[in-house]
Amino acid sequence: MARPGARPGAVAGVAGPVVSVALLAGIAAAAQALQQGVAGGRTLAFALLAGALLGLVLQRSRFCFYCHARDGFEGGDPRGLLAILLALAVGAVGTTVVLGSWVAAPAPGQLPPDMHIGPVSVVLVAAGLAFGAGMVVSGSCISAHWYRLAEGSPVAPFALLGSALGFLLGFRTWNPLYTLAIAEAPVVWLPAHLGYGGALALELAVLGAAAALLWRGYARRQAGVPAAPRDRPAVPTLGDVWRRLWTGRWAYWSGGLAVGLIAAFVIVRMRPLGVTATLGGAARTLGTEWGWVPARLEGLDSLGGCATAPQAQWLTPNAALLAGIVAGAFVAALASRQFAPRWPTLRDAARGLGGGVLLGWGAMTGLGCTIGTLLSGSIAGALSGWVFGAAVLLAVWAGLRVQAAWRRSTSPAHPSI
Repeated sequence: MARPGARPGAVAGVAGPVVSVALLAGIAAAAQALQQGVAGGRTLAFALLAGALLGLVLQRSRFCFYCHARDGFEGGDPRGLLAILLALAVGAVGTTVVLGSWVAAPAPGQLPPDMHIGPVSVVLVAAGLAFGAGMVVSGSCISAHWYRLAEGSPVAPFALLGSALGFLLGFRTWNPLYTLAIAEAPVVWLPAHLGYGGALALELAVLGAAAALLWRGYARRQAGVPAAPRDRPAVPTLGDVWRRLWTGRWAYWSGGLAVGLIAAFVIVRMRPLGVTATLGGAARTLGTEWGWVPARLEGLDSLGGCATAPQAQWLTPNAALLAGIVAGAFVAALASRQFAPRWPTLRDAARGLGGGVLLGWGAMTGLGCTIGTLLSGSIAGALSGWVFGAAVLLAVWAGLRVQAAWRRSTSPAHPSI
């Protein structure tokens, strides 16, 4: 850990780029070893490499659902939210092309295999609200905590531990909630009712309208800001281009474009993107062994979403994906000198654990998180993804307002002059 007060990024130092290159070679070697020496190795190698690419993109572009929403709601900067909309639009187009080759004629009652298409009920709304509240408390969604773990975040380890505890709580509450509202809830796949063209047109129309509203408000606020004088840009050298890749952050749109492309591409070789299946599966296995989780979870394993079934082995495609995300983000953080660990405080631990429990309960009950249910579900045409996403955004908006009110009420009064 860095000593208190150390300059951010100082840990990486000069050795950062050297270690980054070595780690990239190690990731490639691990993928090759998986492909040649393990049953199902090709899928595992693909998952590891896809995760490494995703982790690099997430870290360099700071693609975080909570951070982007906070920038829009508090700072009036919608570029992050526009990046999320871009990811959904690109992912929806790509996923529609892939699904069209799997299920040529979508019809009610017929769902594409393995897609994150879940039931829509009041429980799903509650799960989204809890997940959004957990994002506000812990400072990130689960996917961002994975890549911030690689940056040395003092909150991320506690948030992931809290998420595991939240999964245990979710398993405990699943059966009564399933009987109350989930069992009879409709599972709506939009292409089955509107066709692929109709569903994609509706999704793009909603995303386009949201983007237009965000951009219009942003343009109005920027209209009165004087533009900075610009010199005619010189053609950058290859060295300049390389340095810019590892300086600051990538443009918002680049993160949205890359995440959308990756989300659509991975379903060709593995299940849709999701970052909670391994964590939830491990929590379920341990909870069952210790008697904390009911032996029978009604209907859970038959529903689409991030699977939390106990695994016979730990080396699964989702585990390889998570390992790749952390490794890829670590490479990016070192190369950009943004790896800056510090010792956690009691506040860090409390934020992480408290927010993590909400994240875990929401992800387990909602059958996924912002990557699994919101992103992967929405781009596949699942109504559940859109409902979950709306609930998450509502909770983040409300949570930020509560935080702002709390800060105003606890800040010392300014003496009059």
